[in-house]
Amino acid sequence: MKKLIVLAALVISTVTFGQEDHKEKREHHKKGKMEMMKDLSPEQMATLRTKKMILALDLTKAQQEKMHALHLEGAKARKEHMKNRAENRGAEKPKLSSEEKYQKMNSVLDRKIEMKSKMKSILTQEQFQKWERSQKQSRNKKKKHHMRK
Repeated sequence: MKKLIVLAALVISTVTFGQEDHKEKREHHKKGKMEMMKDLSPEQMATLRTKKMILALDLTKAQQEKMHALHLEGAKARKEHMKNRAENRGAEKPKLSSEEKYQKMNSVLDRKIEMKSKMKSILTQEQFQKWERSQKQSRNKKKKHHMRK
């Protein structure tokens, strides 16, 4: 009986420590990726995103150039947004009114609609469908990740 209790305690402690280590590695990996992206210039970020799309969607030269320009525009906007957030990090967040929240959400959706229409004009029908599937998968991963927290 005593051996059984010791064995059960050993199994439980092994499983518990193993899960903590896995979670810690996942968080470390995510932080490392974000830190790396923070140090890149918008041009470098755009190049990397474009190359990922080239691999995933087999883009033509003309499509590659258009995608790079699109990604560069987005990378510059993200870099500016990151800079503004870093400057305001210590400051208290202002309380947004319902109208301001609506305007903010509306502008985000407008940007998404614009991005989708640009992608549709650059990509072929098959490439666009593949891109939409990858976007959906990425959103699902983000949802699952937020649910775990």
